[in-house]
Amino acid sequence: MKTKFLTTVAVAAAMGLGAMAHATELRLSHQWSNQDIRHQVAQMVADGVAEADVDLEIKIFPSRSLFKPREQYRPLTRGQLDMTVLPLSYAGGQQPAFNLTLMPGLVKNHDHAARLSASPYMAALEEKMAEDDVMVLVHGYLAGGFVGKDKCITSPADVDGLQTRAAGKAFEQMLAGANASITSMASSEIYNAMQTGILNAANTSSSSFVSYRIYEQVSCYTPATEDFALWFMYQPLLMNKSTFEGLSEEQQNALLAAAEKAEAFYLEEAKKQDAASVKVFEDAGVEIAAMTAEDFEEWRALAQETSYKAFVEDVPDGQALLDMALAVE
Repeated sequence: MKTKFLTTVAVAAAMGLGAMAHATELRLSHQWSNQDIRHQVAQMVADGVAEADVDLEIKIFPSRSLFKPREQYRPLTRGQLDMTVLPLSYAGGQQPAFNLTLMPGLVKNHDHAARLSASPYMAALEEKMAEDDVMVLVHGYLAGGFVGKDKCITSPADVDGLQTRAAGKAFEQMLAGANASITSMASSEIYNAMQTGILNAANTSSSSFVSYRIYEQVSCYTPATEDFALWFMYQPLLMNKSTFEGLSEEQQNALLAAAEKAEAFYLEEAKKQDAASVKVFEDAGVEIAAMTAEDFEEWRALAQETSYKAFVEDVPDGQALLDMALAVE
């Protein structure tokens, strides 16, 4: 009888521990390497929560080890994944409004990006995320530029006839308007595509250009600068909303406190990424090109006729969202 009682207690204890482990471990997936700024942001949140000692652990799965890059948002909405850092435009198929977070020429610089994150425009996008049972923990934008395998790319004429990768629908539409052929893929796939001749040109973030060693496959790099950054992409740390709401108040507060510190870090480090990427490419012997004011205006005029126009036509409240974004000074 005594043995049976102890066995019952042991089974109950094991079941309790199993439930506790399940309840306090969150899975965070992303496509980046451990050296990437987006991994560092995720790690800061995980470390902050661990230091708070609130019986909550965040386990990070980097480098596409849990989900493919473009397949992370849907499992997040279903509670099959707890957290992710990803370009929100990857989820533009589920929520077309998200394509506005990678619109050519919409963001002026990193401080302007931070103001957009705190604006009614972003609040409107967060309402759409909430419809998918998703919430933002850390806001963040990264700037980026162009690379060419055999030539420099500064103006729309430079991509004419090239097989080009763009990160989102809006950039694809603009580049197609410049007579480029489009090949869609995650930034983690650019290296192999360049190596095998599938791509002649690509654009992505300064951070991705470095972390994926794209400098090994190209002859010219056109980086983002303080004056001209055509490419800005919203890449937040997201969380399943129901999962967050299911945590204790103490655990929620620990997550939010860690996220606040990570967001400040993200903004400051994002500003450094562009200049740092130039040095990496220079050291690798890659030519550095500069976009002029005339080049930038050419791109933006093309974007207004292609990307902006298509967004307004395709998204029911597209004009209102675009106006809200453009209203942020």
